[in-house]
Amino acid sequence: MQDSSSGYASVNGLKMYYEIHGKGAPLVLIHGGGSTIQTSFGRVLHSFAKERQVIAVELQGHGHTPDINRPETFEQDADDVAALLKYLKIENADFFGFSNGGNTTMQIAIRYPNLVRKIILGSAFFKRDGMYPHFWESLNHSRLKDMPQLLKDAYKKVAPDSNDLSKMYERDKKRMVEFKDWKAEDIHSINAPALIIIGDEDMVRPEHAVEMFRLLPHARLSILPGIHGAYIGELTTGMECSKIPDFTVSIIEEFLN
Repeated sequence: MQDSSSGYASVNGLKMYYEIHGKGAPLVLIHGGGSTIQTSFGRVLHSFAKERQVIAVELQGHGHTPDINRPETFEQDADDVAALLKYLKIENADFFGFSNGGNTTMQIAIRYPNLVRKIILGSAFFKRDGMYPHFWESLNHSRLKDMPQLLKDAYKKVAPDSNDLSKMYERDKKRMVEFKDWKAEDIHSINAPALIIIGDEDMVRPEHAVEMFRLLPHARLSILPGIHGAYIGELTTGMECSKIPDFTVSIIEEFLN
């Protein structure tokens, strides 16, 4: 049996939910937009926790963590995660961020380099043209009704106030609509070893993943079969029974070891 616990930490005015699974070197999991720990990482979390201490977080307004009156930014999320690790007395960790969580992971590596050992960037981007044009076109016209029902249900199942779903959706959308390119030199400044992972049918363009691979001083790149999140069995991909997430875990374990 894996040791598991959960709790809330007061960080930067936020009551932040976290879970801890397993023992060993710390690995922080950071979920994607509109998601929870379980929707992003439920398929792979316990595989990681067999040999590591997995610290899984839920960011502002997501999952168990209530919203507060401030905008969502990747920089603020990075500050919140860093403050959580200080609260937990963790001085150095590996980080695996998926989708928006990958962007947050990059900001942690930029803003808190001493906190970071290695990073895994799952379907992350640092420029608008890193995503296919149709992503931005559909985002501009998207409404709450377009959010996958599985993610809506997962939110309502654990959120302190299920009526905040629309607020979370609009904050996530606003963050993306207003996203401005990050400087290439900031990405190049990340000295931590990095593993970039995308799917070959991802929302992130493979050319952008290669660009990140070239910019990061100590990077590896893996392009795996499937759509956005299929490589970790993200809830909406229907890949829970696939063996590809197990393969992804093995790649990540080898990278971290």
